[in-house]
Amino acid sequence: MKQPLVKPLDHNATEEAQEMADFYQETLGFTPNSLFTMMHRPRIAAAFLEMNQAVMENKGRVTSALKRLVAYLSSMTTGCRYCEAHAIRAAERYGAEEEKMANIWEYKTHPAFSEAERAALDLAIAASQVPNAVDDEIAENMRQHWSEGEVVEIMGVIALFGYLNRWNDSMGTQLEDPAADSAVQYLGKKGWTKGKHEY
Repeated sequence: MKQPLVKPLDHNATEEAQEMADFYQETLGFTPNSLFTMMHRPRIAAAFLEMNQAVMENKGRVTSALKRLVAYLSSMTTGCRYCEAHAIRAAERYGAEEEKMANIWEYKTHPAFSEAERAALDLAIAASQVPNAVDDEIAENMRQHWSEGEVVEIMGVIALFGYLNRWNDSMGTQLEDPAADSAVQYLGKKGWTKGKHEY
């Protein structure tokens, strides 16, 4: 794409926009351009922010770091470079072990990952495919390692990033430098690039 489908609003355009910018300064260290494309319709941006907060809230064993690794593999499966970069940046900021981030592609066999984490990451890939690839084996593996509430948390992340993957890849949202830096550090060795998200 030669330019984003929709240009983001200025971060200081409204008081509501500034409040949203402040929230993301804490979580990512910058405010994502995706939010400010949504701000052309403030109710959409506000609803997204509320959903994001609910999905990423910690209720127990599904850690913040694991949620971001699930988000990364979901985004990798759909091919959204913007969301891949954001997810790995957030994983870094929310305490994912460096060994896990550096070996995320080998999660099925790498000793840094537990069987419960492998089940969640298998689900992330299968649930993000079109057509959907969640089968009895994946479902049973999830049931063995996670409670129903935990499965809902993990699926919440996958569904949230399904929305974000489609939004950002279709919008051609311009990738911010801090997210790009994290992606180059952790994903560059596997050929990650900004793709359509650089202007």
